[in-house]
Amino acid sequence: MSANLKYLSLGILVFQTTSLVLTMRYSRTLKEEGPRYLSSTAVVIAELLKILACVLLVYKDSKCNLRTLNRVLHDEILNKPMETLKLAIPSGIYTLQNNLLYVALSNLDAATYQWPSDSQATAAKEHSAGSQFVGLIAVLIACFSSGFAGVYFEKILKETKQSVWIRNIQLGFFGSIFGLMGVYIYDGEQLSKNGFFQGYNKLTWIVVVLQALGGLVIAAVIKYADNILKGFATSLSIILSTLISYFWLQDFVPTSVFFFGAVLVIAATFLYGYDPKPAGNPIKA
Repeated sequence: MSANLKYLSLGILVFQTTSLVLTMRYSRTLKEEGPRYLSSTAVVIAELLKILACVLLVYKDSKCNLRTLNRVLHDEILNKPMETLKLAIPSGIYTLQNNLLYVALSNLDAATYQWPSDSQATAAKEHSAGSQFVGLIAVLIACFSSGFAGVYFEKILKETKQSVWIRNIQLGFFGSIFGLMGVYIYDGEQLSKNGFFQGYNKLTWIVVVLQALGGLVIAAVIKYADNILKGFATSLSIILSTLISYFWLQDFVPTSVFFFGAVLVIAATFLYGYDPKPAGNPIKA
């Protein structure tokens, strides 16, 4: 049963990550009238949706009894403040990572969606180079922080008897607090002018729901598999989204370096999951 859950959660993670990257990139580069939605508010809404989903799952595990649900939440969260505080560290890092993902996807593909005229070519190249540098730095910070947070969260999940949904509620609680701090520190001026839900449309809500789903799926992957396999699933989703960009969206031209990296990721995934058959006992003469 655990093996089935492991590979099911991995498959869902690959699908979720691929869909999120493509829709988020499109939503951040789509030109529409009015202000663009604030990525910091999208991160907060995703955390709140994740908390709501986890509360409903705990309610289902409590046999749909409100009294049982209230007792579980009280006993596992309020009565265990030190256990709850342990989630503040990975929560803060995940919140940073989610915001950096928006920064990266808003900058790395800027040149793809801009078609400058000859008179604007030099300025556009300088702007594109600067945007790509910002996006690259955002990706690198997100990678390092994600690795640390993933290992830390895996350690907590596998050393405790609390359910993964309770841990996600604790994670989302701190994530909402950190996210709101980011909203008012970095986007407070825009928030006061156009409101919390400025620029939101159907595509924005799809991105938010996919991001909330990702938090749940990642927790399940870390619980039933491990953080290393989660990394492989994420790498496979990057390759898949890039192939979709090339064959379907036609906004990416792969290089030899990309193909080399893709082969390494696929080979590493195969080697990690390969279970060689034990060698038989040699026949003695």
